[in-house]
Amino acid sequence: MGGHVVIAPDKFKGSLTAAQAAQAMSVGLKRGDPTLTTVRCPVADGGEGTLGTVLAAGFERVPVHAIGPTGQVVQTAYARNGKTAVVEMAEICGLQRFPGGMPAPMTASSHGLGAAGSAGARSRLPRHHHHRRRGSASTDGGAGLLTALGATVRDQHGLLVDPTGRGVRSAAHLEPS
Repeated sequence: MGGHVVIAPDKFKGSLTAAQAAQAMSVGLKRGDPTLTTVRCPVADGGEGTLGTVLAAGFERVPVHAIGPTGQVVQTAYARNGKTAVVEMAEICGLQRFPGGMPAPMTASSHGLGAAGSAGARSRLPRHHHHRRRGSASTDGGAGLLTALGATVRDQHGLLVDPTGRGVRSAAHLEPS
């Protein structure tokens, strides 16, 4: 028999990372046909697991402290390769970052994502930032991310809007920095 098989799975949420799934599939295929050549290419959809997939592709892990969705400091990382950085929203302010697993949809914020990306830009000078915005625990419509990057969000009366799920309901104007 023989042949080549490309294995490109996403994660199996709650059980296997994309890399672990690819490895398990490779083992299973080779059990059926030991002459097969497999190429493992774990993938991610931009949400949870994206950072791990990018690191498996050869990017460097850069540890950072960031603000989680409810304001707690979390130890996390972004990935860097040359002048390109990848910051995963789920890693910084995803559902797993809720203290005690208790959701807080009206007060959660994406501010930590913008702050981590901004810190990476200042410290390592990557030219291209890729913010993977899936798997978020926040409902702020990205207002926290934007304010961390220097933008201002205001209501119809010109007052600053709290960049949370509750505050963003009154957003009327965005002023980029």
